[in-house]
Parts: sequence; structure tokens; C-alpha cells
Amino acid sequence: MISQQQTQKQQLKILPQQIQLLNLYFLNTLELEQRIKNELEENPFLDQQEKDEFDDANSATTAESKDFQDYDEYMYDDVPDYKAEYQNYFNTEDAPNIAIKSTTHFKDEAKQQLRLLDIDEKKREMAEYVIDLLNNQGLMDRPLEEVADDLSFQFQSIVEVDAVEEALAVIQTLEPIGIGSCSVKDCLLVQLKAMSQKRPDVKCAIKLMQNHYNDLMHRQFEKIHHALNIDEEELRVVLNLIGSLKFYPVSENASDYEPKNTIIPDYIISRYGDSIQVSLYSSKSGSVFVNQVLYDQLAQQVNGKNKSANQYVKSKLQSAQWFVNAVKQREDTMMRIMQCIVQIQNEYFMEGDIRLLKPMVLRNIADLTGLDISTVSRITSNKYADSHFGLIYLKDLFSEGIADKKGEVISNKVIQSVIEEAIANEDKQHPYTDQQLVTILSAKGYNIARRTVAKYREHMHIPIAQIRAVWA
Repeated sequence: MISQQQTQKQQLKILPQQIQLLNLYFLNTLELEQRIKNELEENPFLDQQEKDEFDDANSATTAESKDFQDYDEYMYDDVPDYKAEYQNYFNTEDAPNIAIKSTTHFKDEAKQQLRLLDIDEKKREMAEYVIDLLNNQGLMDRPLEEVADDLSFQFQSIVEVDAVEEALAVIQTLEPIGIGSCSVKDCLLVQLKAMSQKRPDVKCAIKLMQNHYNDLMHRQFEKIHHALNIDEEELRVVLNLIGSLKFYPVSENASDYEPKNTIIPDYIISRYGDSIQVSLYSSKSGSVFVNQVLYDQLAQQVNGKNKSANQYVKSKLQSAQWFVNAVKQREDTMMRIMQCIVQIQNEYFMEGDIRLLKPMVLRNIADLTGLDISTVSRITSNKYADSHFGLIYLKDLFSEGIADKKGEVISNKVIQSVIEEAIANEDKQHPYTDQQLVTILSAKGYNIARRTVAKYREHMHIPIAQIRAVWA
């Protein structure tokens, strides 16, 4: 029987322009410049202010002045050909004694292997994007939900976490072995499963990593003895096997041959006495504008004659106006958020000492600025600030808080830095256990539980003392 029912429900819909605006928020300085170039090519009503003619006149004057130099100057300043050839490639006075080695980055090699696989185009593009997100050790250290969110904006369609996991599973079949693993544990397991599982030590090591990894991290060896039914000598053999494996898919010295990519900061943070000033590295809102004269000329020619042409002109004008307003809104939002961050972290920006970093989460910035958390997340992602003590990755400024002995809430980044410093200066043959790290932290005024120390150590991908000793 056919019937009608009237229901009322609420739905949250995001307009396409809002998605485009969020995409602009996520772009850094170089990506925004490329986006502006693309818009200038596609939209005839969008224009950009040319470079200052005064700078061109100065460069031309400098070039012309060289023509009046005396020929004798060149006679007495002759440079041998071999030196001139080296100067074309090296800025320093010291020429290298050995030839530069041509190397291929592991990400490029992974992409080349990926093109040989029989997979559909969308999955290949997704896998290539995920490869670019791997860190220098070849690990995926970002949450998959965040990666899925980034891919959704990249492909202009919703990408589920399952699709990211499928792309990651494809990457994990590539070389070097363990690439794309989400943790050191996964990387070790992949290497163990690639060995002959008929060997008793390999079979025992796989069981240890799969079922008792947390027990190993917390040094509960008696529990492992009973669970695996092995004695102390057999456990030592298993640990020696695990210690002989690579903890990371890509060796640490591989980044020494990686091409150095220059980071263009998005902010300039300057200290003037007792105050901190924030400015954008490169403002684009003043240089991009709508060419209203061209629109008036075309509007007079197509008005009333061709409806499709008239509609095209109006749509391009609206698109140009929106883009100019979006670039300005992006920069205004960036300044609001960065000024709020500097207000909270004023002591840190004054001194540059990480121990002065205060606990801060996205919610704090959103409440102070009146913006949405997703907006704050997009603005602070993929961006750097240049300060008097070096480059700062904005995401590193956000951290949870933890109380010390005095009851003061401090940033967990401070605790992590102290742990990392203590492990870096330890005796490699007799590394500190988690309980010894608790004692070191307590002596410095940080009353932290052992399980908290273990959590932070695992977060920094640092193995337990037993494995560090074998690794040394």
C-alpha cells in the first residue's frame, strides 16, 4: 500500500566554496604561489601586480655598468678554465676531492616499483601520495584518519580509512622491506616473516612480537619465559635476533644523501626588546586583483547577444572575486591564529627554550579566536615560522599538559625532550631503563610515572633498554 510520511531531520552540508577555502588554508607559501599561477592561467579576469619597475631599473643599471670596465682588468684577473668550471657548480672555495655520488631517494624508487604493479589508477595515485607522507626512516608516523582527511581534500571526494589501509598494504609489499610500516614493531615483524619460519628462533621471535610486545617493552621477562615456555638463554638468542634486524626500513644515514629542500617559511616572528611581532613571509592579497576593465569591455560585447557567453563571463568574474577574497581571508585568518599562538607561547618565543613551551591544544586557539577547530588545524598544518632561534614547525607547538611536583602543568614536549636528552647521553652498553629515567626526571623536578615514561619513549620510537643494549 502506497503511503506518504512527513519527517523532519537535520543535515550538515558543506558548500563547494567552503571546501575550496579549507584547501587554501592548508596550502603553504610555495603551494599558494602555484595555486595563484594556475588561477591566473584559467581565469582571464584575474590579474597580478607586476614586479616593481624600480628593481628592474637597478638591475639594468648594474648590468650596463659592467660594459665600461677596462679590458686590462680582465688581463690581470685571468682565471684558469678548470677553476671556472668548478665555480659553475660550487659556491665554496674548496673544491671536492671526490666525485659527487648520484643517488635515488627511496620514495622515488618506491614509486617506480609501484608503476610496475597491476593496480587501478586511483589506487596508484593514492599510494604515491601516501609514499610522500612517509618520514625519512620510511615509516608512516601519521594517524591514518588524518591521512584520509588529507586525501579527501586532495581528490575532492571523501576517502575512507579503509582505502588508506589498502594503499598502505600495497606500499608494504615494496622494497626496502618494511617500508610503510606504522611502527618499529610492524617493521620488525615484516622482516621476521620474510625469514624461514622453520627456524625455532624466528618462530619464537614472531610470537614474541605479536603477542608479548608490551611485556617486552615493560621488561616483564618472567612473564615472557612462562608464556613462550623458553629459558633465559633461549630468550637471549631471540633478543639477539631481534637486535640484528633493522628498526627502520631506511637506514638513518640515507638522509645524508637526500637532496636538501629549502623550506620557505609562512611566518616571520621577530623579537624587539620585550615584544614579539608576527608578519607573513609573503603577502599575496595585495598583488592579486580582479581586472574590472577587461570585464566591462567583454560585457559590452556579449551583453544580450550570446547568453552562454554572457553566463561564462559572469561566472569567471564571480570566481575571480571569490578567489581574491579567499586569499585575503586566508591571510587574515593566518595572522589571527599566529598572534594567538604567540600570545600563549610568549616566553617560548622570547627565549627559544623548549622547556618554556606551555601546554596548548587546537581547542585553546579555537576558543580564543572564535574559529572552528578544523580551520585552526588547516592553518597550522604544513606551515613553518622563521624566528630568531630557527625554523619552527607549527604542529610541534601543540602538546598536552602534565602536572609536575609543584603542581604546575607543563607540556609533554618538555618531558619528551628531557627523556631524549638523557637517552642520547647514556652509556650505550648499559642504557637507562624506564625506571632509571623516572629517577632522572624526578631529580629534575618532573614527577612522572614509569608507564608515562614508557609511553613517551614509544611515541619517539625509542626501543627499550634491553634492545638498545643489543643494538649498541
